[in-house]
Amino acid sequence: MHLAGVRLAALAASLAAGESLKSLDTSLTIITNNDLQGPASPYADTAVILTDARPYQDVSQGVCAKLGEQLWRPRPGKGHKRTDTAELPFADYLKYDGTASASSKFWISSDSGSDCMDVSGRFSKASTASNSRFPGLCTNTAPFSTESSQDTSAKWQISLDVNNQTLTGFRDRLSFRFLGIRYAPQPQRFTYPTLFKGSGEAASALSYGSQCVQGSDTGSEDCLFLNVWTPYLPNPNSAAPKKKLRPVGFWIHGGALTGGFGGDPTFDGANVASRGDMVLVSINYRLSTLGYLALKDGKTNGNYGLADQITALDWVRAHIQNFGGDPDRITIFGQSAGAGSVRAMMASPKAAGKFAKAIMLSNLGGINYGTTYSHYYTIDEEVEVAAKPLLAATNCTNAASQVDCLRALPSHTLTQIGGPRYIVLDGTYITNLELPLKGPKLPIHLMMGITRDDGAPIISFPQTSNQSAYLASQGFSVPPANLFPIPSTGNATLDLYNMTSRLATDGIFRCIDQATAFSALQNNRLDEIYYYEFDRTYQTKGWPGTNVCEPPRTKDRPFGDPSKPYFKCHSGELYYVFGNLHRQALPMRDEGDLVFEQFVLDSFVSFMRRGDPNVDADGWAKARGYKASLGMQERAGGKWVAARKGRMTLRVLDWPRSGQSGFRELEQCESLGLGLRYYEK
Repeated sequence: MHLAGVRLAALAASLAAGESLKSLDTSLTIITNNDLQGPASPYADTAVILTDARPYQDVSQGVCAKLGEQLWRPRPGKGHKRTDTAELPFADYLKYDGTASASSKFWISSDSGSDCMDVSGRFSKASTASNSRFPGLCTNTAPFSTESSQDTSAKWQISLDVNNQTLTGFRDRLSFRFLGIRYAPQPQRFTYPTLFKGSGEAASALSYGSQCVQGSDTGSEDCLFLNVWTPYLPNPNSAAPKKKLRPVGFWIHGGALTGGFGGDPTFDGANVASRGDMVLVSINYRLSTLGYLALKDGKTNGNYGLADQITALDWVRAHIQNFGGDPDRITIFGQSAGAGSVRAMMASPKAAGKFAKAIMLSNLGGINYGTTYSHYYTIDEEVEVAAKPLLAATNCTNAASQVDCLRALPSHTLTQIGGPRYIVLDGTYITNLELPLKGPKLPIHLMMGITRDDGAPIISFPQTSNQSAYLASQGFSVPPANLFPIPSTGNATLDLYNMTSRLATDGIFRCIDQATAFSALQNNRLDEIYYYEFDRTYQTKGWPGTNVCEPPRTKDRPFGDPSKPYFKCHSGELYYVFGNLHRQALPMRDEGDLVFEQFVLDSFVSFMRRGDPNVDADGWAKARGYKASLGMQERAGGKWVAARKGRMTLRVLDWPRSGQSGFRELEQCESLGLGLRYYEK
């Protein structure tokens, strides 16, 4: 064998180092009472791995031992006759989802010499030498992953066959993690993607794939990768029962269609997968000029980034069952430009029928900067606005082939110059200038909303108190003073910023989204929409880098007092939705942050499970033991009420109490030409 062949064989062996799920011949489910406190949780050491029913030796030595674990040993309770029920956070849920009945038994390890236990915690005898077949409970001692540390050593690795390749991922305390999975080969620049098909090779899924090219020095053109977090891997040697497959969240990152990364730790998917008992997928897609260039040449028609997203969705539909996900219960969701992408997928014939639910977090539209995320350019318009300046800057205007001229340039030259970031009417992926809000009923459930001051970071802080000059610099006209009054606190620039933040939030976020909801319901495109506004936020690290999005710090609240006034800014809901405050090593500012985080994650997961964000809707949260979230909903005065035709209502998400409200700022929206009937004209 040539030296190169030896190296390739060694590489393949190292990539396949993880224990093969096929050879284990069992499904694996990680179960724990995940209260979102990570290693600080009192339940941090209660994680177990549930196996299929097997004889004792097959579980103890054939599964647990090969995973580097042992049979789980619960703490005995009073009188050593049954286990401490606090050690069994999974018992009620196993009964709820049909995995176990009151008489079901599990192989365990115990001090008393008993070998099995039922879901009520009672020990009983069973001969380990017999052929009695019970599911096993293995320990899960894998460490927690953090923003800065993921232990991918061979001890925690697991491999499975997917898409004609062997993927090696790993587990942590909360989930199985398969990172950097290729869903499409690198396309030729400015062409559409094709689904990746493996050729029997081994592939590492231990680290995130390359980011897509962005800015002046980041990313690669070979970037079409996705990531999967799951608590459940079905036995690959038998078909998983449909009822065992989990709902799937398909996350599309934001970043203005010019930046962002599916592996951003802000939205690490482990807590959603673990606490929500579901599968979470995040994706990369091409950005900026490389993702959205359109030229007037009849073939360079743009929307490559959107095509990437839909191709990733196709991959998920084809293969997510290998990771325990149900392809018929996919929720596409995204924030900011990711929400704009969700909206575009709702409009695209190429994505029709490929998802069951959608969530738009802070979709943009309306006026100023937001317009093009909801109202699309024609190719001619995009060429005038963005392509012509790009061609001039790269000396490609008069080239025999403009697209070949651009293909010859370094990728970062194109993204550093800046250029097209616009979804366009290409006739294939997008066939209307806007999401059609009239027509046949959409076969999906929809949830959408904003943060209360979403527009605050979109504008810069004023360096002058001259209203007209400042507004002009931000691209706004002077609004009616009676509807957008400037507060009078004695800080003239902050007061002007305060008013302009309201204007930007209404004009770029709130009004267009409320008008979208109104028309979708008015025209019977949807029967109901769960609409919300966040009145409590926790701003992401590093962006926007202004302290107005942080609550004021006090002696009693050194990390900020959320009960005091502050701007609830763009992206400030993300840590709550993904449950990642502790994972990001962020402090709890008051007693409400953890409870609110649990409630928000549980509400979003409830919607992804069944199209209804009410956590008590079907007994799921009770079975999971999520008392804090159930208490939050009770304090809210009842269920989250969906907006319906003739009933425009939204959920105010806050702590200590959430509640219902009518749609907000209706007069202000009318004054901006963005009233509820905007799409009815």
